[in-house]
Amino acid sequence: MTNQLRCRITIKGAVQGVGFRPFVYRLATELSLTGWVNNSAEGVFIEIEGQQAPVELFLQRLETEKPPLALIKSLETAWLEPVGYQEFEIRASVGGAKTAIVLPDISTCSQCLAEIFDPQNRRYLYPFTNCTNCGPRYSIVEALPYDRPHTTMKHFPMCPECLQEYENPLNRRFHAQPNACPQCGPHLELWNDRSEVLSQHHDALLAAAEAIKQGKILAVKGLGGFHLMVDAGNETAVQLLRSRKQRPEKPFALMYPSLAKVKQDCQISEIEEKLLLSPEAPIVLLRRHSHSNIAPGVAPGNPYVGVMLPYTPLHHLLMAELGFPVVATSGNLSDEPICTDETEAISRLQHIADIFLVHNRPIARAVDDSLVK
Repeated sequence: MTNQLRCRITIKGAVQGVGFRPFVYRLATELSLTGWVNNSAEGVFIEIEGQQAPVELFLQRLETEKPPLALIKSLETAWLEPVGYQEFEIRASVGGAKTAIVLPDISTCSQCLAEIFDPQNRRYLYPFTNCTNCGPRYSIVEALPYDRPHTTMKHFPMCPECLQEYENPLNRRFHAQPNACPQCGPHLELWNDRSEVLSQHHDALLAAAEAIKQGKILAVKGLGGFHLMVDAGNETAVQLLRSRKQRPEKPFALMYPSLAKVKQDCQISEIEEKLLLSPEAPIVLLRRHSHSNIAPGVAPGNPYVGVMLPYTPLHHLLMAELGFPVVATSGNLSDEPICTDETEAISRLQHIADIFLVHNRPIARAVDDSLVK
């Protein structure tokens, strides 16, 4: 066929773990182009072949329609002789110089959130639900390129249903590396301070919520480490946490179940609301109302409080069960690094926490919550 072109494209930036390869696959297929795409330790490589007009349109749409979380730092093209590719495929990743950017962990997207609260969905109440648009990234990566065998999810072989989603280019979990479900993925356990298992799965979460309601201090293994949690309206519990954590005055961060609950206690501007709801889900400093229900010991003598919303399915489920704000401070003694491993947490936090909500997905890297004003 005349005027067939082959174009080699090298893209660098935040293009792994954001659904970039499935996007390239769908775009190439839609434009009837052949070739391949793969991840490398440097970024994403593409070879595309076809008529001039669709190839040029492909290049144009690559930048204008890229996935929302993708960031293209450089895009290089080289024009080559056609080789006659018969189809478009996603090829296995390759090594090379490690320059690819690994994205930070991303807060739960609206679609995954809908699934965990839908009794008809197979991921109903599952605290490790994620897809290409959300979930852990940086905290689970052990090596580049960002592929499942290079993450802490390598310990969880996918069940047939999850594998089908992972291999289907039209599914939003196509090549979502942390993809999992209650059948094949990580699960929760509630431990006492002697590492004895008190309950598992959703029962563990319900018992953890009950402990907070009773004024106890809960250590929760989250995305990038442990949080210490207590009822933010219970001054006795807050003061107990202060004395055990050896943190006499420094303000504690709060986690709220919803934006509506934040507005009951704090003044919030349009930009502060946007920050709270952003995919990065930072702690945002807000001025509290004089009539707020927050215990005085949360931020002694300070008109501001640090507020965040739930950013993982685990936090969403726990906060939905509680319905009120909690202190969510880093799981450590003052000035120590944050705990990331449950066995380490028992030895380091047993004199602070009464009970431990843990899971069996290893954390490769500690990540603290970001703070924004």
